[in-house]
Amino acid sequence: MLHTLNVSIPSPRQFTYPFCYDVDPLAEAASLELQRYIADADLMSTEKGCGKMFGVLVVEYEDEEGALQRGFLAAYSGLLGGRNDWPYFVPPVFDAQQPDGHFKRTEREISAINSEIRAIENDPEYLQSVEHHEQTKKRLQAEVDAFKAEVDAAKVRRDARRKSGESLSEEEQAEMIRESQFMKAELRRRRKAMEQADSTLTTQHSTFLKSLQRKRKQMSDELQRWLFAAYRMLNAKGEERDLIDIFREYTHAMPPAGAGDCCAPKLLQYAYLHHLRPVCMAEFWWGESPASEIRHHLHYYPACRSKCLPILMHMLKGLDVAPNPLAQKRHSAEPRVLYADEYIMVVDKPAGMLSVPGKAESVRSEFSDSANISVEEYFANLQLPTNSQFTTEQFTIGEADNSKLKIQNSKFLKAAHRLDMDTSGLLVLARTEQAYVELQRQFASRETVKRYEAVLSGVPTQNSKLKTQNSSTQPSGCLEAISLPLIADINDRPRQRVDMEHGKLALTLYNIVEVRAVDANTAVAYTTKKVDKGRTLIHLYPKTGRTHQLRVHCAHPLGLACPILGDPLYGIERADRMYLHAAELTFHHPVTGETMHFLSPSGF
Repeated sequence: MLHTLNVSIPSPRQFTYPFCYDVDPLAEAASLELQRYIADADLMSTEKGCGKMFGVLVVEYEDEEGALQRGFLAAYSGLLGGRNDWPYFVPPVFDAQQPDGHFKRTEREISAINSEIRAIENDPEYLQSVEHHEQTKKRLQAEVDAFKAEVDAAKVRRDARRKSGESLSEEEQAEMIRESQFMKAELRRRRKAMEQADSTLTTQHSTFLKSLQRKRKQMSDELQRWLFAAYRMLNAKGEERDLIDIFREYTHAMPPAGAGDCCAPKLLQYAYLHHLRPVCMAEFWWGESPASEIRHHLHYYPACRSKCLPILMHMLKGLDVAPNPLAQKRHSAEPRVLYADEYIMVVDKPAGMLSVPGKAESVRSEFSDSANISVEEYFANLQLPTNSQFTTEQFTIGEADNSKLKIQNSKFLKAAHRLDMDTSGLLVLARTEQAYVELQRQFASRETVKRYEAVLSGVPTQNSKLKTQNSSTQPSGCLEAISLPLIADINDRPRQRVDMEHGKLALTLYNIVEVRAVDANTAVAYTTKKVDKGRTLIHLYPKTGRTHQLRVHCAHPLGLACPILGDPLYGIERADRMYLHAAELTFHHPVTGETMHFLSPSGF
């Protein structure tokens, strides 16, 4: 399992921070060795459908003579071709794939119950009883609705008689009361009969079916707990804890399916078991991207947070781990005020600054990202001047001196919409509750007009309609559209993925402004990694406001298949920043109704 690594590259001073890292040259050398093996062994021919995540861990150890040596371990995420016992790779933390083991035996029992359930659900007699049950429910519901209409009509007649001034005898008034009481009681009776009918599908088949479903759930839950308890994870201090214990402390929930089977936990577990000292690590994707996700062949990726963050928080204890790059201040400029009055303010947000304070993570530790300051927090101790103090013109040119605004604490300041931390550009904040509600309504109802400027890594294949002139206004009749529904990737937040069945509508219009060749100067200006396939300047017009919408629509194979340059989640190149900028915004003033239009050229 331990492979030689004959390179003269020095070892890094600290171990890799697994959730955000630049690949260490030593880990990259090990990755190249693994990639050659994968290609030579034609390993991925066994994996049908899409690609796979692979990982390497460089380790140090003493040989028989006591000399310090280096080597590397290799792993793949989950199963490869349905197996977890491929040579060259470290074994799983716990082998649940043994045919005669408890997991597989119980899994076969659950599969047999599934077969029984499917047989009942397809049985003609059961299907007939279900159909009869549904028809009975509909009939009773119709009867209840019809009688409810009679009750309402009778009440209207009684109320009309009482208000007409007609002289009513005591007997007539008593009769009206009796009618009301009778009809209310009858309505309750009919509703109760309908509820009983809804819960009395009591054929022999249905009773047995429900017992099977209960048994299946109980067995599945017990098997899952048994499996998680079998994963006993080590750390550099020699401490051992199972997955249930780890997740109970850090997330107060059960582990997600597949926890413990990613590359990083496998690699570290093997190293600790065999007294190897971890030096650095890296994970990369090999092959085609899954249909719903964005993965690039041979691109390096951080460890996932939903499955791996709690586990690695435990397993990295005792190692000198590099600091979290995301916990450092990521913006070099301050937000620039473009406009301010007593109701709103418009600012130009720098890249690397949050729009609003970050949400508290469910997992808190030294490995959590510290909350970088937000625009809201930046202005929290500043009271912006009203028009009685400064003229509006002083703020529309974008040269306001923020130091002049330190008058007193602001009572209300909320961002009406959001920009990703790594996106720069125009952001609107409300200074009153009334303004906030109205601005939120405008953004939610898509009454605002937004234009973004971006630089893409590469050139989209839809390049027959290139625009050679930069236009700062929305063009008419020359926009292309991307419509890919999006949903949160619950296994790897904050990533989003495309989901044609369950995703929310996400629509982006765009026009390509310019295609640029990449020369040596361009490469230096943009990034330290030279890419020869060109850059594309593009204008993007989001018609919906989904999380990461523009970033996914640019990067996904069904979109432009060219990620935004410097995108840390969906991109293929690192750069000095993510090249996405909110350049133009039009909305109505929440109080006066005046059309407000702002421009902030990116300079890309």
